Amino acid sequence: MPVLSPKRDQLRERLETRLAGVVPDFEIAIKAEVAEEVELLKRETGAVVLGHNYMEPALFHSVCDHTGDSLELARIAAETTADPIVFCGVRFMAETAKILNPERTVLLPAKEAGCSLASSITAADVRALRKAYPGIPIVAYINTYADVKAEVDVCCTSGNARRVIESLGSDQVIFVPDEFLARNVARETGVEILVPTVGEVRAGELPVMTGDGMVGWAGRCEVHEQFTTADIDSARAQFPDVTVLAHPECSPEVVAAADVSGSTSEMIRHVRESGGGRYLLLTECAMGDNIASEIGGGEILRLCSVRCPHMNEITLENVRDALLNFEQRIELDEELRVRAKASIDRMLAIG
Repeated sequence: MPVLSPKRDQLRERLETRLAGVVPDFEIAIKAEVAEEVELLKRETGAVVLGHNYMEPALFHSVCDHTGDSLELARIAAETTADPIVFCGVRFMAETAKILNPERTVLLPAKEAGCSLASSITAADVRALRKAYPGIPIVAYINTYADVKAEVDVCCTSGNARRVIESLGSDQVIFVPDEFLARNVARETGVEILVPTVGEVRAGELPVMTGDGMVGWAGRCEVHEQFTTADIDSARAQFPDVTVLAHPECSPEVVAAADVSGSTSEMIRHVRESGGGRYLLLTECAMGDNIASEIGGGEILRLCSVRCPHMNEITLENVRDALLNFEQRIELDEELRVRAKASIDRMLAIG
């Protein structure tokens, strides 16, 4: 175990400044000690720590060298020369880092860190869709595992989904696996959408697509599907001046009722640039904690209690243990990795 240094005081002061009123003082003191251990291990191993916007506040504001949404972190993973890469995000994100940087060791500081969206679809499902709708390009949300990415034409994120789809120049597109994101993009672009059931796909009994439009997939984020228009109505009744920001993984009804819809980074950017006010973030609730200290006179409404159980598996303690023991290494079959990389590279080229 590394010997602790005076850097602990600096880390504790930083966490106290940023997380006052968000994290209890006694927890900040404990987390500062762990954060110092991680910083020392980073120097010893040459590691870089990437942190998704949904990380716990003490982790997000201490040891992460880079933070952002899945697109931003994918770009960093593709460009970094650091080794190992510690990816503080769910498993499909760590897989993406390995796909883009196969020579590096990629560590996931959690044993599972799954995702309801990624688990909703398999490579065999994608092949069934391609067989049922031959010649139609398939777009996969980045929230998919490597074997699915290897079967599709291009990936996208919530921030660039429309741009990726429009870049294909096709009147018909298959979009997997997020049903709500697909419906929101279809609504934005004014096209029809078919969403067959998983049973229909696996039985080979899919509806016929006769005109322009999209075919979706019946997968949902277990966090974002919980938000309702009643949540928005309640917030507006109590705080008429509130600005409601909804992630596009929310239902189309919720997105339509919100003031702003965008990726996590777009939501953060909007709050930072607005210069104050009240905000309701309809997304994973740790993100509200992470930006609460950065908005000056603004206020994040504490109406959100929806924590992603998978993101919640990743803690400062787990980051320390991953670096101590080089645990939870991400390994991928090379042939599959190369095919998956092609769909990600196409996304990154589009922007």
